[in-house]
Amino acid sequence: MIKDTYESPLSARYASKEMKYIFSPDMKFRTWRKLWIALAEAEMELGLPITQEQIDELKEHADDINYEVAQERERLVRHDVMSHVYAYGVQCPNAKGIIHLGATSCYVGDNTDIIIMTEGLKLIRNKLITVIRNLAKFADEYKALPTLAFTHFQPAQPTTVGKRATLWLQELLMDLEDVEYQLSKAKLLGSKGTTGTQASFLELFEGDHEKCKALDKKIAQKMGYNSCFAVSGQTYSRKLDSQFLNVLAGIAQSASKFSNDIRLLQHLKEVEEPFEKNQIGSSAMAYKRNPMRSERIGSLSRYVMCDVLNGYFTTATQWFERTLDDSANKRLSIPEAFLAVDGILSLYANVADGLVVYPKVIEQRLRKELPFMATENIMMDAVKYRGADRQQLHEKIRVHSMAASKVIKEEGGENDLLERIANDEAFGVTLEDLEKILQPEKYTGRAKEQTEDFLAELVQPVLDKYADIESDKPEINV
Repeated sequence: MIKDTYESPLSARYASKEMKYIFSPDMKFRTWRKLWIALAEAEMELGLPITQEQIDELKEHADDINYEVAQERERLVRHDVMSHVYAYGVQCPNAKGIIHLGATSCYVGDNTDIIIMTEGLKLIRNKLITVIRNLAKFADEYKALPTLAFTHFQPAQPTTVGKRATLWLQELLMDLEDVEYQLSKAKLLGSKGTTGTQASFLELFEGDHEKCKALDKKIAQKMGYNSCFAVSGQTYSRKLDSQFLNVLAGIAQSASKFSNDIRLLQHLKEVEEPFEKNQIGSSAMAYKRNPMRSERIGSLSRYVMCDVLNGYFTTATQWFERTLDDSANKRLSIPEAFLAVDGILSLYANVADGLVVYPKVIEQRLRKELPFMATENIMMDAVKYRGADRQQLHEKIRVHSMAASKVIKEEGGENDLLERIANDEAFGVTLEDLEKILQPEKYTGRAKEQTEDFLAELVQPVLDKYADIESDKPEINV
């Protein structure tokens, strides 16, 4: 095990094996060879002097890449694409003369980048479905459990635990829409030549413009795509990278919001992320159960939300048909964003699948605050059934509430608002009457019904659409 060389934590600690393969050298260079085969086949079909035997030879060695030969050649010529052209030719002596015919480096480089990003986004989509499925199960299980809601992190009208989960789910559904849209318009660069004019291919096809157009279509089809960009410089527009990064950053935003809510709920001791039997929360404070997975979600999400700026600046600073100041940046910003979101969603799925709810704590906190929230109902009942003066009661409730708050905040006492109201003859109610009013379920509005409708009408169709995607239990480094 090599320990004297830097390695990316995203690769070493956070990303899945599947995502790391998608951005691996093996995936990259095998795709290069598939693109060279697609180019040669298309050129043969369009009448260039390329034989089926040459195509068969290229296919025979599509996957057994002779990396050592390519690396040795690159040390000599200082060009990665031409080094792999050479290495492929060593294995395919009969076909070496037609490898990369008419193409520029971006033919393999840019088309491969698009294919890799597309495959990476498909994996992200599948992981999103797993998270949605886990959260939907949680929301359904706790759709009727009343809990104190918060606005400004101050006690507010009650909701339910399940209804709160629908807020997380809704943002993930929005992210899934963005993912699906991005995948729906996937297209390759094609083979456009050094400045996007297809001049080299026009020469090869002896001025036949229709064959140049057909070349792009054939390459796209052979690589599993429907089309290519209609126009380009030497590269595809780097705006495409920005669009991919935007989708990933959107997922990071949603995940970060979820992780913050879980961290706050864990502080309140209402809901906790899963905690392993032998997990250590703190090196000093042995009793602690820190929300470290949610914290990690937030940490990685912050990285992705910052990383998206790389796509903006790279797109904005491309000169005319091509500059190379995108290359080094793309090698970092694109893979790392995908690996980070992959890790985020593995954590998200893990946390959502193992959330621990403490109903007694939730009820205790809700009942402490409920008297304040019940005052509107108490006041309305007094007016409706006992002919009281609404404005007079409003003032009395204000005074009683301030006094009860003072007991709680300054004296550390219990909330005695109900006792104060019961002892005030203007309301005409007993403490027993008031206790009957304080049923938490009466104050959650349509939270349970909204949750049921949301799950049935919006979430279930998505889960049905992707029913073939199995929910995995991702391995994570605790």
